[in-house]
Amino acid sequence: MDAISSLGTNHVLCGFSPFSQENPSKSKLFPVMSLDLKEHPMVSTDFTNQTLTAFSSSSVTPFQAKTSSIGKSRGMRWWEKSTNHNMLEIQSANHLVDSLLNAGDRLVVLDFYSPACGGCKSLHPKICQLAESNPNVMFLKVNQEELRTMCHGLNVHVLPFFKLYRGAEGKVCSFSCTIATINKFKIALDKHGSERCSLGPAKGLDEKELAALASVGELKMSSLTLHQASIVGYKTEEQYQTMVL
Repeated sequence: MDAISSLGTNHVLCGFSPFSQENPSKSKLFPVMSLDLKEHPMVSTDFTNQTLTAFSSSSVTPFQAKTSSIGKSRGMRWWEKSTNHNMLEIQSANHLVDSLLNAGDRLVVLDFYSPACGGCKSLHPKICQLAESNPNVMFLKVNQEELRTMCHGLNVHVLPFFKLYRGAEGKVCSFSCTIATINKFKIALDKHGSERCSLGPAKGLDEKELAALASVGELKMSSLTLHQASIVGYKTEEQYQTMVL
């Protein structure tokens, strides 16, 4: 007990105090916890000024900087997490048509997705890896929620869904793919992504796809779509619109 008493005297806020001399029997039964504030005065607990000084400082602490960085990272949506130069977000039907025609002989992959699609989300990192390992292939991302009418016109009703186009050949294949069937995607890249000589200008969407988009009001004729219309025998916009109607 002397050791315990000594520990209580030398260290503030811990240990038992010596038993009371006035009532030793009660002290033995009920040891009393004591804080010897007189012998060991406590440091002032008024931290008001220090606290205000710490938080009013204009410097950013490492923790604050880290929190800010995490906030920015969490704010980025999963379908936006891509830095590959060969991945492009499609904004409209005309943007899609123009992008396909400007691709030349490059293989183009149309990636139809939805932010609410769990399969699309799990597959996205793999698609980004394939885009990085195939820099000559162009990946065009199509958000089904923002371009719902266009996707319907292109007969896309299942997600994730892919359409592949190549130069003068136009559409070479289309399929639905998930993380479990990613080999289907890799096989298509190997088959249609090999180097070859183009036998003519890029075809892009076929006549049925163009007609479907025009019929739902998604496609406005431009110089590029006129060029594409001439491939299937319609030399003027009026002739093309007549074909659509």
